[in-house]
Amino acid sequence: MQEFIYYNPNGIDFPLPENILVTDSLIDNPQSEYIVSNTKSIRSEIIANEIDFYINHSKDSLSSKIKNVEKLYEVNAIRFDLAQDIGYRQEVSNKVLLVCDNEEKKEILKSMVPDEFDLFQINEEIIKDISGHIGNLSVIVDDEGNDVELKVDQIIWFGEKELGMKQSGCFDPLKDTIDEVLAQIRLNITNFEYKKFTTYDKTICQYHERREEICGKCEEVCPTVAIVKIDEEKHLEFSQIDCHGCGGCVSVCPSGAIDYAPSSRESLFEMSKFYKDQIPLVIPEKMNVDSMNIELKENVLPLAIEGEKFLHEGTLLTLLQESGAQVVFYTDFLSKGTRDTISILNQIYQAKYQKDAILLAMSEDELNDALEKADFIEGSRYSTNHGDARKREVFAIRLSALVGNDNLGTITTGEHVHYAKVNVNEANCTLCLSCVGACNVGALTAHTDDNTLRLNPSLCTSCGYCEPSCPEKDCLTIERDVMHLTPAWFQDEVLAKDTLFACVECGKEFATTKAIEKIAGIMGPLFKKDPIKERTLYCCEDCKPKIMMQSYMNDKSNYNNPTVGA
Repeated sequence: MQEFIYYNPNGIDFPLPENILVTDSLIDNPQSEYIVSNTKSIRSEIIANEIDFYINHSKDSLSSKIKNVEKLYEVNAIRFDLAQDIGYRQEVSNKVLLVCDNEEKKEILKSMVPDEFDLFQINEEIIKDISGHIGNLSVIVDDEGNDVELKVDQIIWFGEKELGMKQSGCFDPLKDTIDEVLAQIRLNITNFEYKKFTTYDKTICQYHERREEICGKCEEVCPTVAIVKIDEEKHLEFSQIDCHGCGGCVSVCPSGAIDYAPSSRESLFEMSKFYKDQIPLVIPEKMNVDSMNIELKENVLPLAIEGEKFLHEGTLLTLLQESGAQVVFYTDFLSKGTRDTISILNQIYQAKYQKDAILLAMSEDELNDALEKADFIEGSRYSTNHGDARKREVFAIRLSALVGNDNLGTITTGEHVHYAKVNVNEANCTLCLSCVGACNVGALTAHTDDNTLRLNPSLCTSCGYCEPSCPEKDCLTIERDVMHLTPAWFQDEVLAKDTLFACVECGKEFATTKAIEKIAGIMGPLFKKDPIKERTLYCCEDCKPKIMMQSYMNDKSNYNNPTVGA
């Protein structure tokens, strides 16, 4: 099967590699035989309109254009091969709720075919709650003091309020035209399909089943009800049908528990390899490249992405280092997480190279300026295999290579993307390891070979869960929102160390000396009148019951033989 096809009715004035089928006539392909096409005119799995954008606007030499067009096809093939965005379908009936006044109803009825919808009208003042999703919406209304549930499939709401904005299946004719809304309503009834935009690993989630809430950023930044916190159980509930695919949750997730299904960390790493010796121009799907009047100087290669918010410090540093150049990011909206990420990376690159890493452009004029300034950064290129590394691990590996043996000072991290350093007062630490059990990203670790508690600061997400988990007073504190750009930041630091205590009966080492001393300090006064119980405080789990039983047997023997020892 031919995977790549290039269609242009006017042809193309330079040859493309043999693995790309070039045609100037439309091909009937109802089975979607192609993986990547440059245009919607040809049915394929991925429409890569950045290909024509590059061909029409690039100042690259002819030989470079031929190579780079093939690269753009290969990049999209990787996107397709590694995507986890499973497709789903939802049945949608013609039950439509109209939220408007009578005049607005008259206007919309003019554009409807008689009886095409099972239509019901209400005023927005009586709406109390909306739940569910497109194809299965529940609207609770106040009917003279009584709650009444209306079951509908879609909602047309003039002047839609926030309650409707968060649900899939609600449309506002004041944002679009009445005809556009009705066309969408009809299309949804005919065929409503949606995709999975996020993947979730609860084992490293810093909200999941924790005793107290120390995270929940994903739910805070979600513009819909696609992510909901179940506070009683500390579980996250995901609704893929309500997800817009913006990716904001991915950029603020500290541990990497949430990843972007259409373009995962692995996928972006593989795509980034094709940008070696190129200046990447990142363009979200919503930015219409077809209408852009932009000149791409030599060595600028576009990277089209689905959502504008899912790129984080790990994926962007990967693109920076694999290309060896500054990255231009063109978007008319910047999420909270992405803004923090760009700030972090620009601080790092200024400290190392005295240049910004990411050149942000939010208009065509700014884009022209950014493209003119964008350049390669000598010594910045670095390539490594991430393997199964998590989000923070990827960033730490790459940042460590950038820092090298330098001391680049300290940078501050932001409101939504946090880094931190755990500090321990060793005098008060008993090495109970509660903090290690609380850390699910591997920043805090226990080492039995030398009885130490260690920290790798580069992996710490500043979740803070270790702090309330520590049972000792004035022991563990967190230095928040800092990143020390020194070699030590990426190495295990010994926070506390102790010797092992040997059982006074059998000599087996079974606990740390500080832990035994602490327990003895608390319980010793209570056992002062009973030397046997007092001795058990210094015994292992095997000897403790033995000497207690022996003491009991001796007492019993003395009771039955009162003359013994007289």
